[in-house]
Amino acid sequence: MKAKTIQLTHEEIKIILRAADSIIAEGGRTLLAKMLKGSREKKVLELELDKNPAYGFYKQEKLEVVMEKIDWMIDHSFLTTEYFGKLPMIVFTERGWLIESDQYTDELIHEWEKWIFRGKTKPDMNYLKDRNRGMILLMLQKIRESGNKSFIPYLTLWKENEYKKFQAEISQTIKAIEEQVPVDEAVIRERENKVQEALKGVTLNDYSLKCFECGERFVFPVAEQRFYRQKGFKLPKRCPECREKKWK
Repeated sequence: MKAKTIQLTHEEIKIILRAADSIIAEGGRTLLAKMLKGSREKKVLELELDKNPAYGFYKQEKLEVVMEKIDWMIDHSFLTTEYFGKLPMIVFTERGWLIESDQYTDELIHEWEKWIFRGKTKPDMNYLKDRNRGMILLMLQKIRESGNKSFIPYLTLWKENEYKKFQAEISQTIKAIEEQVPVDEAVIRERENKVQEALKGVTLNDYSLKCFECGERFVFPVAEQRFYRQKGFKLPKRCPECREKKWK
């Protein structure tokens, strides 16, 4: 299999992760590529993928080129695939989720800023229910750091509609903003540094595995790693020779 020679920018990495967020564990590489391409296929529209902010970002590219970009994301450990039923579905790696949760919380907070500008006073806050716990806590942390008192009415509405386990966190955020608790700049810098480090991705290299059958070590080359990642396969337990014997 020919090695990929493309290199994605940080913007592209974030865009693809934002697109992937809408189909995590529900769609595969092809569906993600079609969404980024701006497809009007029935499934894309039924799942309302056209409402994702990354929809159509690569509308000028050929579908196979978009697929190559997604495979690059998998190769560099931003996304991976896992089997749900009989099909491999796109999921975030830890690295990918770190980046996506950071940018998605910024997007949610920016939406609140637009509400304030438009004078929106009583938005339905139920859209924040059942979100990933880590992402919600990160969003509250960023709201706290903003010190923006205009957010307090939205936080109050949110608290009224939220589960008890998050109500205390929201109350603490409101109190911190009201009392203008100083921001810990070191915490912010550490978070930003982690995101920047994550955006570097990883580079695939050949490495060795121990054969479950004969006990000998064997090389697991980059080309095979790429194939296994894209298909959502687990690491091979047997060396090529033992695999060949098994299937004879």
